[in-house]
Amino acid sequence: SPVPRVRQSTYCHAVQEHCATMKRTVRVVNLDPAAEDFKYTVAHDVRDLISVDDVMEELELGPNGGLVYCMEYLCRSNDWVEEILDPYGDDDYLIFDCPGQIELYSHVPVMQQIVRKLQAEGFQVCGVYLIDALSCTDAAKLMAGTLMALSAMINLEIPHVNVMSKVDLVPATDVEKYLLPDSELVLSELHESTSARFRALNNAFGSLIDDYGLVQFLPMSNGDEDSVELVLAHIDNAIQYGEDMEPREAAEREDVDDPVEMGLASSSVGGTAAGGAGGSFGGASAAM
Repeated sequence: SPVPRVRQSTYCHAVQEHCATMKRTVRVVNLDPAAEDFKYTVAHDVRDLISVDDVMEELELGPNGGLVYCMEYLCRSNDWVEEILDPYGDDDYLIFDCPGQIELYSHVPVMQQIVRKLQAEGFQVCGVYLIDALSCTDAAKLMAGTLMALSAMINLEIPHVNVMSKVDLVPATDVEKYLLPDSELVLSELHESTSARFRALNNAFGSLIDDYGLVQFLPMSNGDEDSVELVLAHIDNAIQYGEDMEPREAAEREDVDDPVEMGLASSSVGGTAAGGAGGSFGGASAAM
């Protein structure tokens, strides 16, 4: 899995905690049937419908096969999806914490189907892809992470925000190189570290990234409220969250000093965030 469970859970927890300090309500829905524990408060849990452990035991499937079966079952469970979404309206913001297995975002269409269900219910959805800065410390890993992000962006066909977490754990000079991957620089490092017979393949990967020109990352580190707010601002912009909301009264925001924070706190149109293939989805009227 390109997105370890702890990374997605930490992201959802950080966003939920940050929004709580802003007096902005965010609800998190777990869509990972293999999840074991959470750092955040769960509003709804797909394991109440189906879990990987039960599927593996009853159908004698492996972990990946069990996960794919669970997600396909979820896609067919319209009643459950409608039941959890029914209480929410235009002013609600949801985060859907999704599995991280890349196949769910590349050649298995289940996440596309889930996104379409949310959109059919009136949700505006934004994908949030998470990648660990520590996993990009060499050219091959950075290239792989960039290609996985690109694959998710193309297949989901929704507004997308790519986030690089734990940037505080790598040198600042390296962070700048990671956030906007330079294919020429990455390729030069790849050519030095790989056999010459892979040169054409590496060049093809670099050309693919350049041709699309879509992938760049936002920095985020645990405990850095400014980085969390930056990510949320990009998601809000992607889903046009809060554009139609009335400004909050002065009494409601008397403990908020930063005018940017006040503007974000007053917005509540809904968002969806889903963690998977590296991250989560953010969307208005629910964040995925």
